[in-house]
Amino acid sequence: MLFAGIEDGTILVWKWDPKANIPIPTATLMGHNGAICSITIGGKNLYTGSKDHNTRDWNLETLQCVQILSGHTGDVTSLLCWDRYLLSASLDNTLKIWGETRSKIIEFVCDLKERGFLAIRGIHDVEEKPILVCLCNDSTVGLYELPSFEERGRISTRGEAKVVETGVDRLVFVGDDTGISPSADCNDSNRRMEALC
Repeated sequence: MLFAGIEDGTILVWKWDPKANIPIPTATLMGHNGAICSITIGGKNLYTGSKDHNTRDWNLETLQCVQILSGHTGDVTSLLCWDRYLLSASLDNTLKIWGETRSKIIEFVCDLKERGFLAIRGIHDVEEKPILVCLCNDSTVGLYELPSFEERGRISTRGEAKVVETGVDRLVFVGDDTGISPSADCNDSNRRMEALC
């Protein structure tokens, strides 16, 4: 399936049609009252974050909303499934950690209060320990050990940071609004980032 969140809060769903060899519109998921900011899949569930400050948990088989996770007071900008947990990042300066109970209900576990979070990603360090990569709205990228959330380091960008992605070999890519190609300074930053991870 392919999912796309749009400004009015709906999520469009397509399924691949092997006969026609194209995606076919399948469903429209409704319930959010603000633009969709983030989408992720974990296990048999789809999670969507919105400008309505909520995260919705959708069953992938039925495409029905099974739970609404409330608690943020700002846009839910990024979602990440890690182990048995769901992490939701928001512009309200918190990162919330949600855990599944035995009855399959997701409950709030704790939160990390810091800066406005724009995006979160996960990588593993050289010892295969999980590391959380957080792009913050103060143009920094924070690195935290999981599950302790102990800070491993912070990288500053040259301009306003817009996007962060992770790649193979513990690489972290950050895009900012300067539009400057990699230089010696950027290479030095990459070496510092590798040293932290």
